[in-house]
Amino acid sequence: MDCDRGHDIDGKDMLYYIIVQCLNRLGLTGEDISSRRYVGNLMIRKNAIVFLIMLAVSSAGMAFAGDIYKWTDEDGNVHYGDRPTAEASEEPLAVSSRITDPPKVQAGYEAKAAAIEPAEPTAEELRAQGLEREEKCATSKARLQKFLTSRRLYKQDENGERVYLDEDEILAARERVQNQVEEYCNF
Repeated sequence: MDCDRGHDIDGKDMLYYIIVQCLNRLGLTGEDISSRRYVGNLMIRKNAIVFLIMLAVSSAGMAFAGDIYKWTDEDGNVHYGDRPTAEASEEPLAVSSRITDPPKVQAGYEAKAAAIEPAEPTAEELRAQGLEREEKCATSKARLQKFLTSRRLYKQDENGERVYLDEDEILAARERVQNQVEEYCNF
């Protein structure tokens, strides 16, 4: 195709020529395609337009990637593919994708991290913990006193019968109760 001033436009430049002509007719550009200056910059501009067109086409291809099919073969193996097969168990899957929003993803990570981190206890919770600790301290001290003053110690078995402790079991039980007293009463 020839322009008015004798410049040749080959097949490679045709798409670019048509796009610029359309833009000129819409009044979006006032460029004269046949000018020498314009023809000198044709290669740079053509590459930019071609790149933008390819980018638009490739992103549209990702958005409309096509159908995905799932089927099970005679051995019970599950298969996935982008083309339909003649399998009776074949079913199309609804697959969608979307653009990731980085601030939204970051907010989600921060929310999960905040949920994992233990929150500072409130004054009411601290008071309730203190009361519980005082109660456990008093109970542990009373048990230790019984363990020190009793001649014989026993525990009940699963049938509810008394089983008396020997000397080693008594010493181990006293040590456990002493540790509880130290844990709950030393705060």
